Amino acid sequence: MSDWTSGYVADIGYTFGYYTELNPVNARLAFLNAGLVPPTEGVHCELGFGQGVSVNVHAAAGASTWYGTDFNPAQAGFAQSLAQASGAAAHLVDEAFADFCNRADLPEFDSIGLHGIWSWISDENRAHITSLIARKLKVGGAVYISYNTQPGWAAMVPMRDLLTEHANTLGAPGQGIVGRIDAALEFTDKLFAANPAFARANPLVAERVGKLKEQNRNYLAHEYFNRDWLPMPFSRMAQWLTPTKLEYACSAAILGHIDPLNLSPEQQALLQGVPDAMFRETVRDFCVNQQFRKDYWVKGARRLSALERTEALRAYKVVLIAHRPDVSLKVTGAMGESSMSEAVYNPILDLLADHKPRSLGQLELALKDKGVAFAQLVQAILILTGAGQLAAVQDDATITKAKKATDKLNACLMSKARSGGEMSYLASPVTGGAISVGRFAQLFLMTRAQGAKQPGDWASATWALLLAQGQRILKDGQTLQTPEENLAELNTQAQAFADKLLPILKALQIA
Repeated sequence: MSDWTSGYVADIGYTFGYYTELNPVNARLAFLNAGLVPPTEGVHCELGFGQGVSVNVHAAAGASTWYGTDFNPAQAGFAQSLAQASGAAAHLVDEAFADFCNRADLPEFDSIGLHGIWSWISDENRAHITSLIARKLKVGGAVYISYNTQPGWAAMVPMRDLLTEHANTLGAPGQGIVGRIDAALEFTDKLFAANPAFARANPLVAERVGKLKEQNRNYLAHEYFNRDWLPMPFSRMAQWLTPTKLEYACSAAILGHIDPLNLSPEQQALLQGVPDAMFRETVRDFCVNQQFRKDYWVKGARRLSALERTEALRAYKVVLIAHRPDVSLKVTGAMGESSMSEAVYNPILDLLADHKPRSLGQLELALKDKGVAFAQLVQAILILTGAGQLAAVQDDATITKAKKATDKLNACLMSKARSGGEMSYLASPVTGGAISVGRFAQLFLMTRAQGAKQPGDWASATWALLLAQGQRILKDGQTLQTPEENLAELNTQAQAFADKLLPILKALQIA
């Protein structure tokens, strides 16, 4: 009997994550900042979509048609159920890469995305993916790819090998993957207690292993315990992708575009002296000890003139997706925490505090008497976007068209919040993507849609739902036991929801 898993963990589902870099709307800012023509809307593909949250959000909230595959039938089935609920143009299957990538009936794609796949598959499957890119990516199309990389993984590679070997050789098959993961992690305590020379030569490894114990076991199973696992340096990734006619475009991690946040003056000078753009990326990875890369590649890069870039940036629209008083004027990069200039950022945030979309051109005009130059505005937009405070805005026609599908998808997602908190995102037709909305906030939103008008009513309805299922609220690591404690906490959260999150959800046409 053949192994349909190809060595990939299949007996435990992946997490219900959302990955904004897969959103073609968000790719525009990274491309424009790099001086490149962004990929267009149209037809897109996500390979290895997991539970399908991202692909379904993007299909419902955008103007494009989406295709995708995930080999795990349970995950593909869940993703298909979301697509059926929204009615969006999402064609999702459970085919292996060998089958999907070689289909003759696939259209040409404006973008192909892979999040968390490349590092965990065999060379044979990588070859299928690059064949798909070569055959089906349009000229001008983009590829988003994220992967574990060197040198940041160098010290952990032997530990990962030890963990998987323990799980495969000493773990009892009847334990299941979670039990084998726990047993392998417990064994590392004994190893480090013996003070091995490896730990002395790599003093940060014990700390990293300690953090693994705090992480979701579903995530750990897929991150560390697959048969194939290869942190790949940027140069080797380029060797895989260059034959497909792809060129490296830019980082998909927006904060990675801001050199002062990530590089010392000496490191910036070193990189400026490296004439080869590809080798410069390798050197940069050493400067920041890069562990995980998020990159955009493009087939046929088209450069924008300085005037074209400036005009495109002025037309670029953003919306504030955070509560204005809660926005921190500090941001963290590879160099650590940095403070942002209040003279620059406060006027920008004050203009956006009503959560109405504005173009950079409108912001520039409104800031003309504040001493904020356009270059400073662009950098501020990059930083605030990278920090998760801002999101790109679609055109009005797309927003109107997408609203029906996002309403249906969000109703489906919120219904799942009644029993658990795994689904923590809702889709916005304004941004073409998702915003993080926790379980209780979803329940408040759902109760409000059913006619309850006051925060106290939302809290009471939510407590009745929890009580019927024997569930209690966890606060500061402690389970609240009495009905009074639980209801009081829900009232507090409902009022905060009304004051802070609800205005944002209204602006994003989620509420």
